[in-house]
Amino acid sequence: MSFLGKIFGSKKEEKGPSTEDAIQKLRSTEEMLIKKQEFLEKKIEQEVAIAKKNGTTNKRAALQALKRKKRYEQQLAQIDGTMLTIEQQREALEGANTNTAVLTTMKTAADALKSAHQNMNVDDVHNMMDDIAESQDLSKEISEAISNPVAFGTDVDEVRIIIYF
Repeated sequence: MSFLGKIFGSKKEEKGPSTEDAIQKLRSTEEMLIKKQEFLEKKIEQEVAIAKKNGTTNKRAALQALKRKKRYEQQLAQIDGTMLTIEQQREALEGANTNTAVLTTMKTAADALKSAHQNMNVDDVHNMMDDIAESQDLSKEISEAISNPVAFGTDVDEVRIIIYF
């Protein structure tokens, strides 16, 4: 910050609204426009009724009613276009908000994974797995040695059985 900026104060950067605020504001604008659409549709119906009522008796009143109806229809068309634009913008903001949440979650998961692997080394893991395999082999040999029958000092091959009849 410059010296003059410190003395007189500098312009602070204005932060834009959050995406949630913007989405909410767009939704409230949509609701307001829907109400306006309903109002204009009622007005159009009223003007049609006036035109029908005065169609044979007062042509001037009927023509004025049709002109007002046309004006209301133009306003309704403009509101329809505005609604489409607002819906597209709201959907884009919701998509951006979702993408931000997904990216934040993915970054958190990546950081957690990095932290979990921080104290690990691939060579250490391979050495540990080799040690485990050797220990399992040794345990297997010990189990096999214990489970084999023993003839208490004589081998089965050397024992002769003579049967006399």
